[in-house]
Amino acid sequence: MAAEANAFEWNTFEDELMKREFKMIADIGYASLDEAGVIEINTLLSQMGTIYSTTKVCKFGLSCEAGADNNRVAFDPDITNVLAKSRNYYELLHYWRSWHDDVGIPMREDYIKFVELSNAAAVLNGYNNTGEYWRSAYETESFRDDIESLMQQVKPLYDELHAYTRDRLAKWYGTDKVDLKGPIPAHLLGNMWAQQWDNLYDMLEPYPGAQAVDVTDAMVEQEYDALKIFQVSEEFFTSIGFHAMPEEFWNHSMIVKPTDREVVCYASAWDFYNKKDFRIKQCTDITMSWLSTTHHEMGHVEYFLYYKDQPVKFRNGANPGFHEAIGDTIGLSVETPAHLNKIGLLDKVEDNEEADINFLMKKALDKIAFLPFGYMIDQWRWDLFDGTFSSDEMNEKWWDVRCKYQGIQPAVERTEENFDPGAKFHIPNNTPYIRYFVSFIVQFQFHKALCDTAGHTGPLYKCDIYENKEAGAKLAAALELGYSKPWPEAMQLITGQPDMDASALMDYFDPLITWLKQENEKNDVHVGWWCSKEGEAQQWLDDYNAEAEKVIYNSVVASWTFNTNVTDYNAEQEIAVALVQAKFDKEKGTEAEAYIEKGTEDEQILRELNKIKVIGTSKLPDDEVEEYEQTVSDMSTIYSTGKVCKYGSSCTAGSDENMVPLDPDITRVLATSRDYDELSHYWTGWHNNVGTPIRPLYTPYVKLSNKAASLNGFSDAGEYWRRDYESDTFVKDVGDLLKQLTPLYEKMHAYTRFKLAEKYGKSRVNETGPIAAHLLGNMWAQSWGNIYELVEPYPGAQSVDVTDAMVEQKYDAMRIFEVSEEFFTSLGLIEMPQEFWDHTMMVRPDDREVVCHASAWDFYNKKDFRIKQCTDITMSWLSTTHHEMGHVQYYLQYKDQPVQFRRGANPGFHEAIGDLMSLSVNTPIHLLKIGLLDELHNSTEADLNYLMSIAMDKIAFLPFAYLMDQYRWNIFEGNYTHSEYNARWWDLRCGLQGVQSATDIPERNEINFDAGAKFHTASSTPYIRYFVSYILQFQFHKSLCATAGHTDSLFKCDIYNSKEAGAKLAAALQMGSSRPWPEVLEFITGETEMDASALLEYFEPLVTWLDKQIEDNSIHVGWDCTHSTTGSGSLMQASVVTMLAVVLSSLMWLTQ
Repeated sequence: MAAEANAFEWNTFEDELMKREFKMIADIGYASLDEAGVIEINTLLSQMGTIYSTTKVCKFGLSCEAGADNNRVAFDPDITNVLAKSRNYYELLHYWRSWHDDVGIPMREDYIKFVELSNAAAVLNGYNNTGEYWRSAYETESFRDDIESLMQQVKPLYDELHAYTRDRLAKWYGTDKVDLKGPIPAHLLGNMWAQQWDNLYDMLEPYPGAQAVDVTDAMVEQEYDALKIFQVSEEFFTSIGFHAMPEEFWNHSMIVKPTDREVVCYASAWDFYNKKDFRIKQCTDITMSWLSTTHHEMGHVEYFLYYKDQPVKFRNGANPGFHEAIGDTIGLSVETPAHLNKIGLLDKVEDNEEADINFLMKKALDKIAFLPFGYMIDQWRWDLFDGTFSSDEMNEKWWDVRCKYQGIQPAVERTEENFDPGAKFHIPNNTPYIRYFVSFIVQFQFHKALCDTAGHTGPLYKCDIYENKEAGAKLAAALELGYSKPWPEAMQLITGQPDMDASALMDYFDPLITWLKQENEKNDVHVGWWCSKEGEAQQWLDDYNAEAEKVIYNSVVASWTFNTNVTDYNAEQEIAVALVQAKFDKEKGTEAEAYIEKGTEDEQILRELNKIKVIGTSKLPDDEVEEYEQTVSDMSTIYSTGKVCKYGSSCTAGSDENMVPLDPDITRVLATSRDYDELSHYWTGWHNNVGTPIRPLYTPYVKLSNKAASLNGFSDAGEYWRRDYESDTFVKDVGDLLKQLTPLYEKMHAYTRFKLAEKYGKSRVNETGPIAAHLLGNMWAQSWGNIYELVEPYPGAQSVDVTDAMVEQKYDAMRIFEVSEEFFTSLGLIEMPQEFWDHTMMVRPDDREVVCHASAWDFYNKKDFRIKQCTDITMSWLSTTHHEMGHVQYYLQYKDQPVQFRRGANPGFHEAIGDLMSLSVNTPIHLLKIGLLDELHNSTEADLNYLMSIAMDKIAFLPFAYLMDQYRWNIFEGNYTHSEYNARWWDLRCGLQGVQSATDIPERNEINFDAGAKFHTASSTPYIRYFVSYILQFQFHKSLCATAGHTDSLFKCDIYNSKEAGAKLAAALQMGSSRPWPEVLEFITGETEMDASALLEYFEPLVTWLDKQIEDNSIHVGWDCTHSTTGSGSLMQASVVTMLAVVLSSLMWLTQ
């Protein structure tokens, strides 16, 4: 017939109806195969069907002989009844596993052969594969996308129902059998395929005692039999003006299971295509469920009756889902309490919320529970048909898709020996299944339209169209079309619009959605599930992140409170909250280790778990955690409350009279005073009053830090600190970077020493020795920018210290912050949130002690970010504010990362971002743009003045930033002992930095602990990050300048207002620490290694100038530490390079 039809060249017909009919005739399915193929595919289908219909399984608790039926039971009604009614976990599992094994396994190879033949037939019919052939019935290219959208539309309701059901099952069977956050074991849902859960209603009933709608008992009491069920079903259809069932129907339908032979019990409706013989085949039981099923199947027969006069090829539903929907549409009326009351199966109708919720729950366990199952079966088959996965992974992919959409899993191991899809009738019977999903959507659309036609005005779920001829006539008109028109036209005829849409379904269940959400929230029920080792781990990580945000928030709040109000009480509270976090970290670290041991192929999950596993000092026993926190708190308190007697004044022990704090008082003196003795006084007073009291605390701190590191799997605390750099060669790498920069530093040091000797005299500044630490404008001689006027290359040429301009323009702290923010937003980066402005501490308060050391704070709630600093009106503080706001910008960019990835790519990245901005902000061109310079002097002299000002900050800092952690790493490793803490500190200070305490300052000895006079020592803050940041910021700067289109000298670049540069930077910041830092570096710069070349390029003109000054003035380069006033005197080097060799040799184990 297909050949004859094709002879008409029907594709050229202008009559669309005729063309449609010819197309149907030309599509001949498996008949397109050759005779042998037709025989083989039908034989395969017959064999699989026989396996399904004749299989019996051994009765629970009994033994059975192979090949014998003794003690064996059939699927319907025996196993079906057990699955519906039993609450014995192991009995249910027995029947589930037996059925899946005994039915699925024997047909696996047949099904593989069937797929090959079926696809071959599809190709012969002009389709790529069987899935495409099946979908052609829906006549739309976007069908897969359309139904996925429908699934997503109903997913929120399904997820809430799943969560509620899982929670109830866990209470019944125990959390050892039902994971409260995982998929539900498939055998526990009252149905062999977990496709409908209404058999669990007794376990899930929202309001026990309120009216329920299961009228099974009433049917039994009223002596219903199968015939009565069929008669009641017919009566509904005729009440709306539909056809009565013809005589042939009653004569030939199989309405009960015969006792004399094997049959396929699966309910189905049959059209014999003679316009009079229509039948139903089912093994009816006396339950409300079978009452619904009978209406469903009779709906098919009504469709047959209405389109029986259409041409043969049009005797079908408008689309396959329409056919399935008709009886179910009627069922939405039949199952209402009002209708059941009308037909005498319910004594009364309770009109209250509890009864309504019970009714909707019962309905949802049938309709909503089914949706993902109705969706996924053909998703699986379509992917098999089109080769998305192979026959070697059929069972694995079956369970992948079942878990993904349904949230269920097998309770026992399944392998590729199994073929669990075959345990579902429609697989061996080769019946497309997406029709059922479609039908469950459109039946609610039909129901709403017919209810509107019937004049119903109440909630949709209460509508009953029984006896309404108008509704029946509207439906009948659409049914008569059969397949003669595209389905959107039939949909338009019924609903007034052409699309499938789940809005009517969601409207129907709206009260239940609200109730489920409230119930799940009230009982803290988790919504969602994991589907694999990775999925389980990801679910755990999601939960961890939600908890961690709260725990860390509380910890940060307590720390902020202490740092902005230093009191004994706040210190105690900070410790108490830290102990809570330590307990949390310990618990979660152990759980993370368990997930790591389970194994995962997902690198990001493993990366996150490994970061959670490492919990630092939280790994210590609880009493030692408290001891550690108390020790660090005590050191921090000593530092933050430290004061020095005002120069030239007398002070009394225990009194604050005439005592001044570090910030801003002492800091300002060290920056501005050039009185040698005044500087010496404050330097000595601070180191004595802060460092010395910290010394006895530092040894127990080291011991506890090392123990914690060991418990976390590290050799000592130094190795633990270096973990975030993710490199076995990190120690060597940073040493090599310092070597690369040493020549420039030594020239800076030599020229600065030369100028200091001019200022203070050669008796106080040895022209070949180290520089006295108190003369360099900063308590720790870490940056020398404050003495710029002493080393200015060209006095009188333009200088870039705009402090005076800031004062003249009446800058205050708020103005400095606003200027800083404006730079970031000019790049298209995120503005500071309102919480930032509400809570940031910009200036030192007058009414309490605070920790003034500038810092940025992330409160881990994705909205609260702050800075804490005691701002002074200087250019240095303008730079510092940009630096700290850079941290906050980083927080804002990665705030949506998991908690453990809310960090810099490595710690140096975080420090680099604000400083990166300063490289633009401090340029004369930028200071001109923002009104802090009146004019721009474009001269070599001005350029050299600018470069010197930057070098006094950046280059002077490098060896100090390097040695801070070299010192502590050596202590942690045991190379430096308690008895030599101070000597080794000054060995490094002199050897690497070329500084010492002045010859006229009393000798520093082992009573002192001068390293403790630095905030980061007292607060246990690693410092190598700053060294790394000073390298990276120049690499970043060079790359972003190129992106911004800058072509002049690198030191003249200002990326202000470049959205392109900002976008590039933002994309990198958003990664946080989710990727190894070399990948992030490559994203910004195209390079994967830290390199000082960009820094050296930046300062190249200054290097040339320094070389000339050194030559012209015969300035000695290097220093001799032999006669140093501090240290052990055992290191007699002439250069930084020599000292580096000594330091690195002590840590060589790290790089071997």
